[in-house]
Amino acid sequence: MGKAAHTTRRRILDAAEKLFAEKGFHGVSVREIARAADVDVALVNYHCGRKNDLFETVFLRRAEVLNRERLAMLNACRERAAPDPPELEDIIDAFTHPLLTRSARGGAGWRRYFALVAQVNNSPELAPIGMTRYFDPLVQQFIAAIREALPDARDEDIYWSYHFLSGALTLTFAQTGRIDKLSGGVCRSSDLASVHERLVPYTAAGFRRLCKPDKD
Repeated sequence: MGKAAHTTRRRILDAAEKLFAEKGFHGVSVREIARAADVDVALVNYHCGRKNDLFETVFLRRAEVLNRERLAMLNACRERAAPDPPELEDIIDAFTHPLLTRSARGGAGWRRYFALVAQVNNSPELAPIGMTRYFDPLVQQFIAAIREALPDARDEDIYWSYHFLSGALTLTFAQTGRIDKLSGGVCRSSDLASVHERLVPYTAAGFRRLCKPDKD
């Protein structure tokens, strides 16, 4: 792909990402995306295919980056702990840190992407297109590491604990501002540094409590 074609494709994907994040999959037409990217509709179809294909390409573009970063952190914490199992906190940090860092420091494109992830993760229709296909294989590697850290835990408790962690991340990325109002401004939904500081110990404690083999 030549430089001009690459630039055009990136402009289309950036425009699609922004509009999908703002209006949702069904609230946006390919014509709107073409107009926002300042290209002909035919170029959208040429570079990215139909609307479903375009949506998947938008989702995959940053998912690949995140998956590489998360897997690298997971492998690193396993290597540090070897021959013992990795620490639960390190596993959760490897899972959440790249997302929160990209969201906080990656610029508007990454913030829009995570808003889109929040939408997709809450959609029975779109989750199989995005989350299941592009994130679940990596999630299973994290689940395997958690089993190593909590060898006596039942699978159902590990999966429910992961489900609650995923929900916390989804709400964080949505940045609804609700916690701002509830706390009278003491907490801000955009304060991802504070989220990161608290999410790992909070989630680890929840995993340990729920996954205790001798739960009351």
